[in-house]
Amino acid sequence: MAILRTEHLGRDVDGKRILDDINLEIAEGEVAAIVGPSGSGKSSLLRLLNRLDEPTSGAVYLAGQDYRRFAPAELRRRVGLVMQTAYLFPGSVAENIRFGPAQHGELLSAQAVDGLLAQVGLEGFSGREVHNLSGGEAQRVALARALANFPSAPHEGASGPTPPVLLLDEPTSALDAESKLGIENLISTVVASRRLTCILVTHDLQQAGRMAVRVALLNSGRLVRTGTIKEVLGAERQS
Repeated sequence: MAILRTEHLGRDVDGKRILDDINLEIAEGEVAAIVGPSGSGKSSLLRLLNRLDEPTSGAVYLAGQDYRRFAPAELRRRVGLVMQTAYLFPGSVAENIRFGPAQHGELLSAQAVDGLLAQVGLEGFSGREVHNLSGGEAQRVALARALANFPSAPHEGASGPTPPVLLLDEPTSALDAESKLGIENLISTVVASRRLTCILVTHDLQQAGRMAVRVALLNSGRLVRTGTIKEVLGAERQS
């Protein structure tokens, strides 16, 4: 079934149509990439999917339920977003990772924090101050923070448990080539081991081909086509 589905989704900003009539289905456990030229609406679509911005028209459904039935903070425990720049709070790595759960009255133990850091290859970093991190390390902390905010047990909805969805907005665009491949491999490993559904925005078609099973192509705020990377690129070359 589609874990995330949009119907005629659109957004206007200052009278300009940013996204128009987006109809997209993401299957549970799928890794999908959203590609397209600069200004095509890729990041705008991702922001709508966890209500950082609000749709002007249409709807988004999470496991068959209109996502407006969730309070925004609760929705973001089901649909987490990692930005292209790791916006970390001043303080320690552990404080950053504990932040999300603390908003829901949950205090992560030192063991839980260490376990999350181990998943992203940062063993022993819990006490490190974030201003001392490299770009690649900061992005790993941002990923661990998103994972920490997911509930320990899937939300039980009308159609059964709702597994978490991870949204990634150009997660390697600010990194050098070596760090970029390291983050790609890390994300693929974490997504597979935790059985996450993942939507990746990227301008890098090779990255989309390496990481995603299916690709959605946006242009001028509209969904042009979906398919494998070969199907989408092949259709583009022929058009």
